[in-house]
Amino acid sequence: MATLTTGLSFPEGPAFAADGSLWAVELKGESLVQVKNGKLKRFPVGGGPNGIAIDKQGKIWFCDSGQRSIRRFDPATEKTETILDKIDGESLNKPNDLAFDSSGNLLFTCPGESRQEPTGYAVIRMRDGTVKKFTTGKYFPNGLAFSADGKTLVLAETYKHRLWKGNWNPETGEWTDATVWAAVEGPNGPGGPDGMAFGDDGNLYVAVYGTGYIHVVSPDGKVIQKINVTGQNPTNCAFDPSGKLGLVVTEAEKGQLIIYKTPLKGILKIQ
Repeated sequence: MATLTTGLSFPEGPAFAADGSLWAVELKGESLVQVKNGKLKRFPVGGGPNGIAIDKQGKIWFCDSGQRSIRRFDPATEKTETILDKIDGESLNKPNDLAFDSSGNLLFTCPGESRQEPTGYAVIRMRDGTVKKFTTGKYFPNGLAFSADGKTLVLAETYKHRLWKGNWNPETGEWTDATVWAAVEGPNGPGGPDGMAFGDDGNLYVAVYGTGYIHVVSPDGKVIQKINVTGQNPTNCAFDPSGKLGLVVTEAEKGQLIIYKTPLKGILKIQ
């Protein structure tokens, strides 16, 4: 383990851009952050920025739980716009994490306050702008991860300490045959599986908030390794597709970006 950056206010949602720069958010700092050529730069955006996904144009899409919206930041102009803030006539329920599928559709989770009641849901925004829920009735739906071929979607249900896996159809925006795939041991108190990323070894690397570990889940849904990080609250992780940094972990207790040295390069997802 090595520390890349410190002094962040609840970092979340790491993602690598095509130019090699690393992006993350400060959920409580109301900012996006960029690490490029070893230098950190903050971009204040307000609200409560959370997960990040980067499109082919290099624009940063992020969930804003504070403003209950999906927003997009353009690094070239440093301007932010709101893309979506309602579904079925109601405000989005505190969006948390997001990902693009193989066709460029945007998926995101809306856990709201679903820690004690199964009121969380997940949404797809199709490329034509159509918006619909693709799963409901979850206890704090959180991280999303696609397999390398884009045909399988894994979703973390934090407060049940489990991962769901199902078949993903990017043409229809449907998640079929979704079942509980893995049990991820959570802490004694609040927390559980949060953000996650597939490695190019076929395993899924899951930040388990409140435990101080990244859990490595094999293709058959078994936890085969636990990677100890320097703080108790890892929130998400992302592989450097160049292989230089290995696995980057956002850790909220100490406000750090942490590097786990590994030859794995992960899967670069830019749509």
